[in-house]
Amino acid sequence: MLRDSLLNMNLKEGETLAEVAADVRRGVSRLAMRLRAERSDRGMSGTKLMILAHLHTNGPSTPTAIAAAQRQQPQSLTRSLAELCESGYVLRSRNDSDRRSTVLSLTQAGRGALQQDMADRDAWLVTVLAKLSDLECEILRLGAKIMDQLA
Repeated sequence: MLRDSLLNMNLKEGETLAEVAADVRRGVSRLAMRLRAERSDRGMSGTKLMILAHLHTNGPSTPTAIAAAQRQQPQSLTRSLAELCESGYVLRSRNDSDRRSTVLSLTQAGRGALQQDMADRDAWLVTVLAKLSDLECEILRLGAKIMDQLA
């Protein structure tokens, strides 16, 4: 019901999609920065979390595939990958289809570290969502689903 009413809304008079896009970008960017700030001091770097999240979502991957998905150069992930393997969060094994490359997979410890990081940030998010009305929370839920589709 809420979704239908929101879908029937028109842009404000004179408002362009470019202005809407700028508002969305600003809101997403500010929330992303705040969520990063809410990471625990004992937490990992954003690059390491991105690698763990990629492996969690996509399963075992090559370093090249991870870098390509994040639009980075594989060399920029080398140190983070080495530290994740050394910490026991990621397992590096030989690629059966190409013996020259390796495949990375998430370990239980890596999955636990990722889940803990998400839980820490979710806890902060719950406290700020509690200050919103039910309607505002539902609008945000719908917006999150739409942003997932866009991503």
